[in-house]
Parts: sequence; C-alpha cells; structure tokens
Amino acid sequence: MPGDINRLWSLIYVAKLFITSSLLLNTSLKIHCWSYSLLLGCLLCLSASLLIPLPGMPDEQREGLQEELIDIILLILERNPQLHYYQGYHDIVVTFLLVVGERLAASLVEKLSTHHLRDFMDPTMDNTKHILNYLMPIIDQVNPELHDFMQSAEVGTIFALSWLITWFGHVLSDFRHVVRLYDFFLACHPLMPIYFAAVIVLHREQEVLDCDCDMASVHHLLSQIPQDLPYETLISRAGDLFVQFPPSELAREAAAQQRAERTAASTFKDFELASAQQRPDMVLRQRFRGLLRPEDPTKDVLTKPRTNRFVKLAVMGLTVALGAAALAVVKSALEWAPKFQLQLFP
Repeated sequence: MPGDINRLWSLIYVAKLFITSSLLLNTSLKIHCWSYSLLLGCLLCLSASLLIPLPGMPDEQREGLQEELIDIILLILERNPQLHYYQGYHDIVVTFLLVVGERLAASLVEKLSTHHLRDFMDPTMDNTKHILNYLMPIIDQVNPELHDFMQSAEVGTIFALSWLITWFGHVLSDFRHVVRLYDFFLACHPLMPIYFAAVIVLHREQEVLDCDCDMASVHHLLSQIPQDLPYETLISRAGDLFVQFPPSELAREAAAQQRAERTAASTFKDFELASAQQRPDMVLRQRFRGLLRPEDPTKDVLTKPRTNRFVKLAVMGLTVALGAAALAVVKSALEWAPKFQLQLFP
C-alpha cells in the first residue's frame, strides 16, 4: 500500500516538477534561517503528538523524522517568502514525509503550499475564515433544520478549523484514514475539505439535534470526530454535494455568513495591524531582511493620524471670531445698562 500511494501522489503532483539533486539545506541556509529552526523546533518539541505515532517506530527514527520535517518546512518558507507558517502545517508535511520520504515530500508540499494550501498561508486568516464560511451554506442546502439548529446555538464554524487546515490529519488517529483523505483531496478542488467537513456534520445530524441548543454543547460534540466513520461513503457523498452545490453557487451565502460573523475586534485596523506584526514568521523575516527598525513597530501601531492643517486654521479662526463677538456684546451691555437703570429709578 505505501508503495502504491507513493506512486500515486508522485503522478498527481510531479508530472511537471523537476526534482533537484539534493533538497537538504546547506550550512549557509541553516545559519540564515536559525530563527526559523528555533521557532519550529520549539513547536515540534512541545508535544509528542506533532509526529503521527506509528506502531513500532523507534525513538531514533522519530528524532530523525523531526529533523527532516524541520528541514522541509524551512526550505519551503525560504524559497517562498510570500508563504507564512501556520500551526497545523506540520501535520500535512509529516504525512507526506512518512509516505514518500524527504526529497519527494519537499517538492510535493511546496507545490501544494502554492496551490491547495495557499489561502491558509497568508499573513492573516481572512481567506481561511472565508473558506470556513462555506460550511453552513452547504449544510443549509441539504438539511435546513440542522442548519437552523446550529444557527440558533450560535456554534459558528471554529470547530472545523483544525479539520480544514490540516486536512483532518490532526484529528484522526488512524493513519490509514488520513492517507485515504489525502488521496481524495489531492485529486479534487481545493475546497473539497470543507465539503467533507459538511458531510461529517450532516452524518451526525441526530447527535447534534439531541444536544442542548447552546454553543458549548454543540461545539463540544462536533469538535470530537468519531474514529469509526464510514469514510468511503462520506467521500462519495462529499463529491456528490460538490457537483450539486458548486462553490460558485454558494459564494454569495458564504460572503453573507462572513459579514454576519464579523466581531468587534476585526473592525479595529490597529488591532489587525498589531496582530499581523506579532506573527513570529513575519517578524523574523523582517529582521533578517533589514525591514524592521527598532522604533517602527510601536510607531506604526500607536501613531495617531495627523489633523489636517486647514481644519486647525478654520477652528482657530472661528474661535477668534466668536471671542470678538462676545466681547462686543459685553461692551454694548455695559454702555446700555446705566441708561436703563436711570429710566427705572429716576
């Protein structure tokens, strides 16, 4: 089976891709990217679950795979500065690494990162949130009752975030199921993972409707994917839904969903700017390229827009005019007051 998958994935993505003689990072590149290695090394060492555990895998082999995983990610980020690492990216990379090996995995994932995964690797999550917004319209087309229940519970779509950005590699414990889904997603439209997510929710319709209609209960249920799902049946149904309700027909509903789910924080441009500037990969890239000066970060976020000079002059002129008018009124009143007093008291 691994040999067949290796050949299949190679045919899908390497038809026009030339493999270089060596894809390992050289010494100068590793020195140039030491900060990326530090960042990703910390992420990989925080939890043993970052590498999918295979039965009988020795610790030495696991450590070797971690080093290869870091090398692949660093190479792709260095060769594609427009891409940004996101938490969960390693789940996809390690799947390719385990199936096809380091050299081929680097080429396949690089191609995948500039196509199927491109929206997830933007500086912000705007495009990722937009893709998530296709979930509820798909459910609404198939099961309006389930859709209305989830809307009433205000569960949103965040429960499906890890499904989408890792192609379910982070939430499925059986590696065979992960590989089967990757076969499916590689051969389909980039939005197929969100259709598969909708199919899972539809498959669990009765469980959802039996829940209390509140966000906590529904979110807790949906965030736990059963490991015994009928994957072949769900794959077939997801393909059927994609044909019946293509993304072009759901785009308007997805856009409306996005407008409805805007939060207060997302309306503050300073907040978005500060969040973007705090991304580790963005900060590190800027430092290495000399684009980030010591005084720039706080200055960009905290500096208030300058008031228009003409507005200031107009306000000053109005203030002077009002002051002169008030002075004239007071002076006239003082001149008129004694005469009025004599008329009242002769």
